[in-house]
Amino acid sequence: MVSLRCKLVVKDTLNTLGIKFSCIDLGEVNILDAAISNQKREELKKLLNQYGLELMDEKKSTIVERIKNIIIEMVHYSEELPRVKISIFLSKKLNHNYTYLSNLFKEITGITIQHFIVLHKIEKVKELILYDELNLNEITEILHYSSVAHLSTQFKQITGITPSDFKKKNYYKKRIMLEKI
Repeated sequence: MVSLRCKLVVKDTLNTLGIKFSCIDLGEVNILDAAISNQKREELKKLLNQYGLELMDEKKSTIVERIKNIIIEMVHYSEELPRVKISIFLSKKLNHNYTYLSNLFKEITGITIQHFIVLHKIEKVKELILYDELNLNEITEILHYSSVAHLSTQFKQITGITPSDFKKKNYYKKRIMLEKI
């Protein structure tokens, strides 16, 4: 779960099935019922799948989902990225050794935690470029890149184009859309 809409879908689904819960957070639900019958669990799984959501039963998958949600929250929804190393940040948040978290994440997703973070930081860079309120120096600072050159290099590795080219292409697309109206 990565959005408010997802949380609302889960809440409605739980209410529909009469499953009592205390809180819904990104990727987690605290169920009040001591045990949910297998039939209810299957119904819940089926209803969530209709919305593109997945019920995570396995502990390892749940931990990986929590890692993803923490990173998404950190990169996309926090005012500022934490100043501590991501390894320390995740270890404290999840009460697990970072080596364990890192190996588990790679085993389940096929990519490293660091690569997942880079992918989301680049998505955030795209978003900030499209808003056109900040220059690359400011974006570099907000996302804790060491330099504009480092940001640009990573951006090009992931997208295949430079941030400047990305900005130009999107202005061009906007201009075409306005001309067709």
